[in-house]
Amino acid sequence: MDAFDLFRKLGSGAKFDLKRFGKDAERFKVGLKSHSKDSSNQLAGISFFGKETQENTSLESRLSEDDGEEGSDEEQASGKRKWTEPVKTARKKKKGAKIKTDDAEPEKSEGEGIQWMSSQEKVNDPKKESKDKPSLKRLKQLHQEKVNRIRHQNRINVHGTDIPDPISTFEELQKEYDLDPRIVQNIKAAGFQTPTPIQMQAIPLMMLKREILASAPTGSGKTMAFCLPLLAHLRQPLNKGFRALIISPTRELATQTHRELLKLSEGVGFRVHMLNKGVEAVKKYGPKTAKKFGNQYVEWLVVDESDKLFEDGKTGFREQLATIFLACSSPKIRRVLFSATFATDVEQWCKLNLDNLVCVNIGPRNSAAETVEQQLLFVGSENGKLLAMRNLIKQGFLPPVLVFVQSIGRARELFHELVYEGINVDVIHADRTQQQRDNVVSSFRSGKIWVLICTALMARGIDFKGINLVINYDFPTTAVEYIHRIGRTGRAGHKGKAITFFTEDDKPLLRSIATVIKKAGCPVPDYMIGLKKIKSKLKRQLATKPPRRSTIRTTPRILFEKKPGKRKRRKRKAEAKAKGDASEVISNS
Repeated sequence: MDAFDLFRKLGSGAKFDLKRFGKDAERFKVGLKSHSKDSSNQLAGISFFGKETQENTSLESRLSEDDGEEGSDEEQASGKRKWTEPVKTARKKKKGAKIKTDDAEPEKSEGEGIQWMSSQEKVNDPKKESKDKPSLKRLKQLHQEKVNRIRHQNRINVHGTDIPDPISTFEELQKEYDLDPRIVQNIKAAGFQTPTPIQMQAIPLMMLKREILASAPTGSGKTMAFCLPLLAHLRQPLNKGFRALIISPTRELATQTHRELLKLSEGVGFRVHMLNKGVEAVKKYGPKTAKKFGNQYVEWLVVDESDKLFEDGKTGFREQLATIFLACSSPKIRRVLFSATFATDVEQWCKLNLDNLVCVNIGPRNSAAETVEQQLLFVGSENGKLLAMRNLIKQGFLPPVLVFVQSIGRARELFHELVYEGINVDVIHADRTQQQRDNVVSSFRSGKIWVLICTALMARGIDFKGINLVINYDFPTTAVEYIHRIGRTGRAGHKGKAITFFTEDDKPLLRSIATVIKKAGCPVPDYMIGLKKIKSKLKRQLATKPPRRSTIRTTPRILFEKKPGKRKRRKRKAEAKAKGDASEVISNS
């Protein structure tokens, strides 16, 4: 029994004049408003488990005492009282108070007191639950924010639909994509600890058999990014011929990719082959190779250095690439294109020909690696280049060093000038035999050669470990060529340095190269950025045909010609023999 029930029973039949006894009514909290307030204040004094607290007991006893005192005071003041009519009004007021507090109080029964429900027994409010527990929509939003944060931190830009989340570890591939555990072991054995930004996004896309166009800075792990999904999809060897095809612009780059695939597929049983020339392939695999191992089984077609392979003309491979694309006729084929530099024509072709294309780009497009310290060095004229080169040698440098020139003839000339400088130097270009090129690359990797002179074609994708310095002896004709040249150093997070010689004749090309250097965070004079842009027609001409330069050679030309007198004597003998045969025919007739 609570205080209100006790008060109602004790005051049964009594009528209070609220106007006259306002203070008393306020004291006993008879009014509707005071009743509702008092009911809320009693929560602290009532036990929620059916037991009354000491405060509640003292409250009831205090109310009973106050009621007795009030009754005696009123009897002295008024003498007699009637207790018949006030019952209805008191009950009406009580009912009104009860209606307003029904939402907060449960039903009461006489003799039991107020029954309260614990917080665990209360009916759950769906609105409150929605606030306490995040909805599915909110969880998706939080997950997407996390993914966006990872992409922003790694400068991953991706465009397309239904894009999977980037991976953070290689172990995730085994859990989420069922990658062969032996391949995961080979990854760790090869020294790869965590995936690079291009690997974080490109590998999940290829694991879902998506066709992609990917661009990432030099030395960022693009080879691993497409080799790993190929092995994961092929799973095990089948006697169906070639099931994956990787196209590279140079034999050196193809050799490098072949070597990486052998490391990753060790113990799995895949047969990895490298084809250099069609004639050699027929000799190696037999004349019936095309029928036995047709292109209809090719499931993956990877184009490495895609912007170079899409170039038209003598230096490009567009016609050969088109022939290969048409020959791979399997309905299951998936095509992916990788490069360090971005080409607009390649992107347009991919949007028209690839299915549900996804474009992945790491960092700004056509940007140089930020791990390379870049420097432009003015040398005045062509003669100043050789002088600057010799000064660098005298000052001392830390090998290995790559030196780029614009043609094969200039590579030979520079080699003959530096071979007498007391350094281990060699040259590599397309005119040398394949055996010579392999020997040079092997000696350069092992440290026997300190300085390697090469043409721009060698800048494509070749991964020489630990290149400390790149020297652009001849100024690059395009920003793309410059990015690939200096990309031979500063690879896989290591620091590197690049020095580019320029003369007065290189002024038209200076602005584009200076812009690339400035974007990478290296200092560049303001006047270079302010130079006028060259016309697009001239730009295309310089890209296909570099400017003519004076010779590097300082020794007489005759020393480099192979026995010119003997060649002339042979020519004279051949002419004399031809005349003698003609005169003999005439005399016989």
